[in-house]
Amino acid sequence: MIALTLDRIAEITQTAIGGSARPDAVVDGPVVIDSRQVAPGALFVALSGERVDGHDFAESAVAAGAVAVLASRPVDAPHLLVDGGDDEVVAALARLARHVAIELSDPARGTAAAEVVGVTGSSGKTTTKDLIAQVVSGTGPTVAPAGSFNNEIGHPLTVLRADTGTKNLVLEVAARGIGHIAHLCRVAPPRIGVVLNVGSAHMGEFGGREAIAKAKGELVECLPPGSDRRGEGGVAVLNADDPLVRAMHTRTDARVVLYGTAEDAQVRATDVVISDNGAPSFTLDLRGRTARVELGLVGAHQVSNALAAAAVADDLGMDIQDIAAALGAATPVSRWRMEVTEHRGATLVNDAYNANPESMRAALTTLGALARDRRSIAVLAHMAELGDDGHAEHESVGELAARTGVAHLVVVGTAAEGIAVGAERAARQGRWDGETIRVPDAEAAADAVRDRMRTGDVVIVKGSRVAALERVIDLITKGDVQ
Repeated sequence: MIALTLDRIAEITQTAIGGSARPDAVVDGPVVIDSRQVAPGALFVALSGERVDGHDFAESAVAAGAVAVLASRPVDAPHLLVDGGDDEVVAALARLARHVAIELSDPARGTAAAEVVGVTGSSGKTTTKDLIAQVVSGTGPTVAPAGSFNNEIGHPLTVLRADTGTKNLVLEVAARGIGHIAHLCRVAPPRIGVVLNVGSAHMGEFGGREAIAKAKGELVECLPPGSDRRGEGGVAVLNADDPLVRAMHTRTDARVVLYGTAEDAQVRATDVVISDNGAPSFTLDLRGRTARVELGLVGAHQVSNALAAAAVADDLGMDIQDIAAALGAATPVSRWRMEVTEHRGATLVNDAYNANPESMRAALTTLGALARDRRSIAVLAHMAELGDDGHAEHESVGELAARTGVAHLVVVGTAAEGIAVGAERAARQGRWDGETIRVPDAEAAADAVRDRMRTGDVVIVKGSRVAALERVIDLITKGDVQ
């Protein structure tokens, strides 16, 4: 974080200095909510969780080097006290992050001003955020959240990792309702906003794709007016291949850059080829300038993510050859997203972080590309928060698994029953000759795979976060391939 005295932080956060806190003490270390992450100069934010209360760790945090504790009740340590409970602590955290983001991105800082990039979409946010951060790090020090740190707590904590040396701040913004993205954009106003897609994730909470599009589009509404010159004014980077995203151009005064395979996209992919290991390559076309990109990431859907990253890098002034090289060098950063490992002759794909209909289709398409003439096994759990369409969407996934030609379909949990129903319907109609196995949990899923897996097989694991299927791969690798 940028260095600030406690009295200045108190002013920004609208808190009162308490305990033995010295107003002139300087916070120049990290801002953290986990006392184990405290370092000298830190500010420790005490939140009351279901299992632990951060206030109980106030003294140990200060002993470890924290300058003060941001708290909702007095503690026996230097502290900044909010007038209220946890919600006010989070609001104070947001105010501090907003101050830092605005100061660092102030155009008056000239070439030292930080670029703020926001990324949203129903699926692919984390992977694309990771791609953008890796690519644009070639222009200078870059800060991005770890994993999916994209809510009202993780977002400001990420912003507060930036300091005066930060050149790029790449942020993932998520929504579980109308107004959430607008709030996060107020915390860290982006100059560049990337909208990837409008899918079915959280359909049950939003009530329909149009409502999801309304929420995702808040990102482009928050952008400043555009400019004809690269690197200046607001830029809305929109997926030309998604009609609901493309339509967002009417909701912003920013300059619009379309990316995709559509002929009118300014950032376009042509000549897409999927290798035997599932990694795509393509020709990147930036308004007539071209370069070949060989991705190291797995899945045809990574082409769209790479185009979004290329559009951002292009606006930041990177040369197309440098962009292509950086995309080719990019590696998976966040866990359990298309992690490919080899174990005793079998290929294991851990894509278990989360699931929605679009990402399930991408995962099964990737499985088919990886397997080709090999046997494949799919371990699938349910997709949460789909509302009234949930059972039908699960049946569609089962149908797709059958069309993909999986030899064994392991369906985890009763909430995923529709997947089994869809696959078994295909089997009854003579369109699939594979096996469906129903199991209650990750441990039973691992047992089922171990009993069936052979050298040369390809196994993919995917489900909603609550299913915790990431454990399946770990459990499988404890056994031997027969």
